[in-house]
This record gives sequence, C-alpha cells and structure tokens, in this order.
Amino acid sequence: MANKEFKVPPVAFPSAGNPGGAAPNIQQRRMPTPPFQPNSGIPFMSFDIGSATKSTSSGPIYTGPSMGGGGSANFDDEEPLLDELGIHPDQIWSKIRSVLNPFRVNHTVHKDSDLSGPILLYMAFCLFQLLARKIQFGVILGWIVVSSIFLYFVFKMLSGRTGNFDLHTCTSVVGYWLLPVVYFSALSRFFLPIERVNCLSIASIFVLGAMKGSAGLVVSLADGGDEHRGLIAYASFLIYTLFSLLVIF
Repeated sequence: MANKEFKVPPVAFPSAGNPGGAAPNIQQRRMPTPPFQPNSGIPFMSFDIGSATKSTSSGPIYTGPSMGGGGSANFDDEEPLLDELGIHPDQIWSKIRSVLNPFRVNHTVHKDSDLSGPILLYMAFCLFQLLARKIQFGVILGWIVVSSIFLYFVFKMLSGRTGNFDLHTCTSVVGYWLLPVVYFSALSRFFLPIERVNCLSIASIFVLGAMKGSAGLVVSLADGGDEHRGLIAYASFLIYTLFSLLVIF
C-alpha cells in the first residue's frame, strides 16, 4: 500500500526587521483582537472632555427649568397652599355667618362638610377658657369627639338604614354649632357678672340656639330624620349643655 502525500503550504513568521508582516502572497495567521478596540467590529464610543467642550460651545445647553419669567408659569398653574390642605377660608366664613342666626340657617353651604372651621372654633373656645385660667384643651377636644360619636349613633338608631348621615358630617355640624358656646365663653369672661345664677340663665339662651340650629341642620342634611327632630334636638341640648357647664364651673 503506497503512502499518500499531502501538500502543506509553508507558514512564514514575520521577522523582527519586518513589522508589517510577510508578503501579500503568503498566507498569514490572523490573531484575534481583544474586544472594545478601535479596529474591532464592536462599536465603541470614547469620551473626550476637550472635544465635548468644543462641540457644546457652539450650541445651547439645557441646564434644567428656568427660574426666570418662563418658569413662573408653572407656579401660577398650581393651587394655593390652603386649597391643597383642604382649608377654604371663604367657605368657613360663609358657614360661620349662617350659624350666627339659628332661625335662618343656610343649609346649602353645609353640604360640603369640613373640619377646618370646627378646629378654628375649638381653638377659640380653648383660648377664652385659658384667659379664664382654665386649661381645658384635652377636655374640650375629648368632649367634641365623644359628642360627635354620640349624636351620630343617636341618628343611626333612629333612622336605621335610610339615613345617609356620616360621622364626618356629624363632627362638622357639632363643631360649627359650638360658636354660640364660644360667644358665651367670651361674654362670661369680659362682660357678664360672676354670679352663677345669672350665668345659668344666659347660658340657656345660647344652648337653646345651638340646639335648634344643630338639630335643624342634621335633619336637613340627612334623609329620614324629620320625624325624629325632637329626639335629635334633645341629644344636641345635652351636648351643648356640657360645654356651657365648662364655662360656668
């Protein structure tokens, strides 16, 4: 059996004096290039600070929102801070004016219940009590919470499932009709005599006004409470009698 010969092409290595490699007609083995090199097939972007400065010097650079006249339009579109917090001074003032006359209460302004006005009246009541050397911040706040829950459960037990009176609206009603008691606290501190008999007789006027106004407001804001007006008025009478006793004693 004859041996078969294979022709192997010669391999030429570049010499030290010829860095360019061998002649073009001689095949040369190509060594793989490492990645991310300028002559590789993968695109690579280099960052040069000098070239970036030259390229951006000819055009405008965006540095964020302008604080000049153009940026002021964004602040004009935003709502005031009191509106974002849910405090509307015009609405509070209109509700307070409607409470001034318990015989002619504007029920439409109280449909949107809020707690900003009751908190304001609560602070005024505590301030007048503080001027009378009575520190009752926690007592008054606790009685407001308990009174609102009490009136809410009284109405719910009377109306059943037909009533649409929630606790938030009940707290708003109780807080706004605290205004007659605040008046009585201011008058007893500055104008009224110290005798408790006279204070009781004058306090009954403010309590009856608050009772009538709050009962009528509860009946008008809720459905199914007209037939239970007397019992709701009695619960309101108990609530504002307690607040007036804080002023007297």
